[in-house]
Amino acid sequence: MNISKGSYRILTAQTYMKFSNYPTGMKNFSFEKIFTFEVPNNLHHMELPFAESYRIKMVEKIHKTTREERAKWIKEARYNLFNLRNDQIFIDLLTDSGTGAMSDVQWSEMMIGDESYAGASSYFKLKNAIEEITGFPYFLPTHQGRAAENVLFSVLIKEGHFIPGNSHFDTTKGHIEFRKATAVDCTIHEAFDTTLEHSFKGNVDPVKLERILEQKCDQIPFIIMTLTCNSSGGQPVSMENLKMVRNFADKYKKMVIFDSARFAENAYFIKNREPGYQDKTIREICREMFSYADAMTMSCKKDAIVNIGGFIGMRDIDLFRQASVFNIMFEGYITYGGMSGRDMNAVARGLFEGTEYDYLETRIKQVEYLGKRLMSFGIPVQQPIGGHAVFVDAKRFLPQVPREEYKAQTLAVQLYIESGVRGVEIGTLLADRCPISRENRYPDLEMLRLAIPRRVYTNNHMDVVAVALKNVFDRRDEIKRGLKIIQEAPIMRHFTVELDLA
Repeated sequence: MNISKGSYRILTAQTYMKFSNYPTGMKNFSFEKIFTFEVPNNLHHMELPFAESYRIKMVEKIHKTTREERAKWIKEARYNLFNLRNDQIFIDLLTDSGTGAMSDVQWSEMMIGDESYAGASSYFKLKNAIEEITGFPYFLPTHQGRAAENVLFSVLIKEGHFIPGNSHFDTTKGHIEFRKATAVDCTIHEAFDTTLEHSFKGNVDPVKLERILEQKCDQIPFIIMTLTCNSSGGQPVSMENLKMVRNFADKYKKMVIFDSARFAENAYFIKNREPGYQDKTIREICREMFSYADAMTMSCKKDAIVNIGGFIGMRDIDLFRQASVFNIMFEGYITYGGMSGRDMNAVARGLFEGTEYDYLETRIKQVEYLGKRLMSFGIPVQQPIGGHAVFVDAKRFLPQVPREEYKAQTLAVQLYIESGVRGVEIGTLLADRCPISRENRYPDLEMLRLAIPRRVYTNNHMDVVAVALKNVFDRRDEIKRGLKIIQEAPIMRHFTVELDLA
């Protein structure tokens, strides 16, 4: 027994127990009792299970509802899930855009935002973060990604142009077609087989790309690459493919632009799937990715984990000057561009947090968890599981529903009525009508997207989603009819469309 006073630590093979409250008359003593034991030779060493790289600091209450209530509400919403109120939703997987949970450091940055109209310190903080992570020396802030597209495309796209890329997303295609230009999908054919395992289903097919470059060279201002490729199921693009696109662009003297909303998730997949990148950091991979681009648009509501914000990154000062004119017209002065100083601070911090490997691993493993749960029930999903969402193959899920009756939207409505889970259709409604014939375009992929907000839900919530969808899957043979359009907008109709039962 050692009677000297002191502090004691717990060791692997010895446990020290200290009396901190001394009895009267014993204030000059402390006691420790030492227990020793041997570790059995046959003791199995267990690998620690995976756990999130954050802890929860604040929570928000969500509401459970009844099937009867949900059936009534979705009918009143004209079977458009965008029209539902938040308090009518239990688990909201409509989008991962602007719906993430910001960190304590991001919130602290909000408190010290500089709201000066011109030349705010928040602008320079964001400028430095963008240049460090992407390498682009010039940038313009915008209020979100589609605003960045609007500004940049106002400079670059003219009527009659053709814009090749990998499955342009809705706003990208909308901005192209609004300017009477044509989006040309050059995605590899493997992307459209949801049963096929392919590490980089977001890749561009070199044969398709060179064909359009040869045929329409004078009418192509740039090639656009979406990272990750949302419309093909949140699928990544390989570094090898980005290099190939850069080589074609140089050969035909074209610009390359990245739609970079989920660039960090793309870098994560490169690190884990592409040979030669396992020992690279996420930021090193990002810098190489962006080295193959001339400009970028960014919705910061995704990989920068903020509620609002976006920007355009550029290398060429002349392009920056031309885009500045439209930025001032559409967004605001070039050092705030529709964003407050506090939001620019949050974006700057979010760009660094969003490019940390531990964060990305936590985020993408949760998406994978939901995907594997669905697959265990036999539910058809796009394989491999993407970075930001699980995409359910509505063609295989509801084969008996006519394609003219919007299979994926029908599935989304059924899931909501079953459970209060809100997803979104990535299919015929989103594909819109042909600008010339005004006939429906039927895409190769008809998907229900379950987009998971960042750092918001637990895996218990994912279990609810999986079981709810299984319940729908078990009664899929009863679902024979879908929906019909009552009212629609001339472009990007899926946001405001009104539907009824077919």
